[in-house]
Order: sequence, then C-alpha cells, then structure tokens
Amino acid sequence: MSIVRPFAALRPPADKAASVSCPPYDVVNSAEAARYAKGNPLSFFHVSRPEIDLAGVDEHDDAVYDRAPVNLATFKAEGYLVQDKTPCFYLYRQIMDGRAQTGLVACASVDEYQAEKIKKHELTRADKEDDRTRHVDALGGNDEPVFFVYPARESIDAIVARICAGTPAYDFTSEDGIQHTLWVVADEADIALIEREFAAIDTMYIADGHHRSAAASRVRELRKGRLGPDYTGNEEFNFFMTVIFPHNQMHIMDYNRVVRDLKGMTAEEFMAKVSDKFEIKKTGDKKPARTHDFGMYLNGEWFTLSAREGTFDAADPVASLDVSILQENLLSPLLGIGNPRTDKRIDFVGGIRGTDELERRVDSGECAVAFSMFPTRIEELIAIADAGKIMPPKSTWFEPKLRSGLFLHCFD
Repeated sequence: MSIVRPFAALRPPADKAASVSCPPYDVVNSAEAARYAKGNPLSFFHVSRPEIDLAGVDEHDDAVYDRAPVNLATFKAEGYLVQDKTPCFYLYRQIMDGRAQTGLVACASVDEYQAEKIKKHELTRADKEDDRTRHVDALGGNDEPVFFVYPARESIDAIVARICAGTPAYDFTSEDGIQHTLWVVADEADIALIEREFAAIDTMYIADGHHRSAAASRVRELRKGRLGPDYTGNEEFNFFMTVIFPHNQMHIMDYNRVVRDLKGMTAEEFMAKVSDKFEIKKTGDKKPARTHDFGMYLNGEWFTLSAREGTFDAADPVASLDVSILQENLLSPLLGIGNPRTDKRIDFVGGIRGTDELERRVDSGECAVAFSMFPTRIEELIAIADAGKIMPPKSTWFEPKLRSGLFLHCFD
C-alpha cells in the first residue's frame, strides 16, 4: 500500500508562476543563485537560498535559516504565493526536447518512509541532512518536492490523461527551454480515485531527493517531540511533498567522470594497465553505445573501453552497474581513487553538460582523463532498491529537474 495525500498548496498566481519558479536549490551554488535572482524579487531563490539576500554571510549561518520564513512571509504578503482553500492533488508535466513526463504532486507518509516502504538507493551525507532539516523546520513546510517513481499502471495513466485534457493552471516555458504545465485536481471523486489507485501500489521509489526525504523524517521527530502528549500523528509534518512519476516516463542521463592525474603513470603505462580488464579500441566515439562500454578521452583522442568477460559479477545488481565496473576495475586499482565521495582528484559531470565539457576539462590541463558513461536504467535503480542495496555515488542524473516555487506544502 502506498499512501498519497492531497494538500492545500501554497503556490503562485498564474501570471506570476514563470517569474517565481527557479531551478532546485541543490543544482546551483550561492553565487549562481544570486545571479539568477538578480533584479527579480519574485524569484523563489529568495526562499530556497535566502543567503542571496545576506551579503557576505555563509549559507549555513543561523541568519540564513532565520531569513527563509521572513522571505516566505513577504512572498505571501505581496501575493507572490497564495494558498489553495482546500486540499488538492496536482498534476505536473514537463516537456524537454519533445519528451514529456507527468507526475502526481502529493504528500507521502513519513511513516512509510521510516518503515522503508518508500525505498532508497543512495546514502546521505550528515551535513546535507542537517542543512535541509534546519531549513524545512525554520520555514515551517516543504518548499521543494522529492522526486519519486512508481511502477507504471495503465489505470493511473488513464486518469492522468483525462484530467490533463482539461485547462491547466499554469503553462509556461522556462529559460532553459523546458515547458512546465500544472493542473489542479480539486474534484473530491478524482481525489478519492487517485488515493485508491495508489493504495494498490506496494512500493514507491526515491529517484532524487534522498536528503530532502531524510530531512522530512528528522523534522517530524523534532516537531513530534515538541508537541509531546498533544501529538496525534495526523499533523501535516507527518507528510512530505513529492512529485511521483511512472517509471516508464523517466529519462536518466549519463553521469560522467574526470580525473585530475594518472597517478604518476605515462599515458602508455596507463593504457597498458587498463587493457588488463578492458578491451580498448580507438573509435573516436564520444559516448558508449551500450552498457558495459565506456568512452575514454585521453591525450586529445576518444577510445571505447569494453569490460572483459569475468571482470564483474553479472548476477549482482550493484556490481554489474557500469559505475561499479569502472570504479572497481579502473578508478580504484589503477588511479587510487578508493572513495569517490571524498577524493578530490575525481569530479563528476552530468550528461546535460555534454561531452564537450569532458574534452574542455582535459584539454585545459585541469584533468588528465575523462570517462563517458552509458546511462543507468531506471530498472537497474528499482532492482537495487528492491534488494535493499545502495548504488555507488553519482550513478544517475535525471532530467528535467523539478522546478521550485510552483507548489509548497505548509505545516500550519
């Protein structure tokens, strides 16, 4: 059973939606957020990254967390955000490069998350959990959703298609060329129907937003403790905001690697060692065409590496991932990168930036070698989550990203 719950979203009026909306907080740094929001008092970065209004203040300073609810109150007072009068579901469609994905905007249950009925595939970092916990608690609600997937169901597809045939509340194209369309589901019969359909789904999966999910759990415990005997379990902080997509609409891009040096080896010595576990071909192909193949850019040339048979456990859903094969057979034993989460000699480049960025990093001398990856499949993510295992870091890059500022879930 999967619990989905409608909520009365705090959201912008239609004529302000495009100006309020912005990329998610974690795909930009403070300086980039400040540049994006410059000259636009409606930009949601004033709420999600309030340090942009506090010159010279560290993004984790107490003043930043204190500023978020102040800025949110301003947005409400100025009419940039207005709360719906009744709990609703929402349907959110994004179209990027002609490909559409439509998800249900709803609240998920912290109880189900803690019981691992909502499945994870990544580890979280304590510092990032701390940041989102403080932000959400101070703000008094979820200002950015978690990205979920569920096993696609034709019955839900039919409901979504019927509702999306109606007039949307928003329909605009953001500066990156992605179209964003939102429908409000206020009809009580449709709300009940959607709740019943999701109750028949055994498991939902976190695609992106593990830190937001963990923060929601921690915020619940904080606020539960403050209420003491007055806690009922039905308070809004027992639920957190999500956008839930069918798995067959997901688009995962490659998540590529660049390494700063060859650990003292010449290019020839490095290639000789690589050939122990990989077949090397000088193809000129910048991207691998299939799983277990890798592109490698070295000394201005592109090579294709193919993992040799027997170099990985094909029956293990984690060990057979391309990111695992590269890590265990090349990055760790040859280049000495034992922990890619913390090693400063490796960096990760999302596929949205293209292979030109890999070439630039190597040609500039900043890095010695780059590896382009075949994208992880959503079925691989689900298999690993079902097995209770954890994917290696930087395994998936989902596009498009969920736009921030189009809906908020307030606790009070």
